[in-house]
Amino acid sequence: MGIDFRRAALVSVVALSVVTALGACTPLQVVTHTVTQTEARVPAGQYKLDPHHTSVTFNVDHLKFSRFMIRFDRVAGEIDWKEGGLDKSQVAVTIDAASIDTNVPLLDKMVKGSDMLDVERNPQIRFVSTRFERTGEARGKLTGDLTIRGVTQPVTLDVTFNGYGLDPLTKAYTLGFSADGQFSRSKFGLTTWYPAVGDDIHVIIQTEAARPPEG
Repeated sequence: MGIDFRRAALVSVVALSVVTALGACTPLQVVTHTVTQTEARVPAGQYKLDPHHTSVTFNVDHLKFSRFMIRFDRVAGEIDWKEGGLDKSQVAVTIDAASIDTNVPLLDKMVKGSDMLDVERNPQIRFVSTRFERTGEARGKLTGDLTIRGVTQPVTLDVTFNGYGLDPLTKAYTLGFSADGQFSRSKFGLTTWYPAVGDDIHVIIQTEAARPPEG
């Protein structure tokens, strides 16, 4: 079997050109940084939730077949980090109720309606922390007032402080957290479709909060 040297040379030239072009347009750099879970090293101050790195999802039993996932796309909030770390700090979060995304447009419309969230009259879901109970290093139970559809009830979240450090991309000092918890939707007057849709809501949160770089 003969080798077409002209074709092989052409392929090599094209491949080299592509690699060179990619290198010129999108240089690859190794990103390195350090993150600490030592709370005493975090400066006190206001840290705003990063909407691009904050995820709030609810899931609920659906006909005993699965736990149906619900996402909220617009979340804002602030962490007031104080000396003393998690034990002294506070958080306030606002969720745009109309940003609910079930991946089913018709269901989105139904959940936003008057039988459920009634977003026209109750456009926001709010959580404001009230106390923190430490359960270990960089973790604990955060209790706060959750307001849905004008009804406020206490809810407790298991929170883990993932760490603090300088974000190598944004150059902002950043806090990272994971949290999850449960609450009864019927306590907020949300009883529509029960028992086909369960009462117990499981909340899962991943978030980053940052202070803008000085200057």
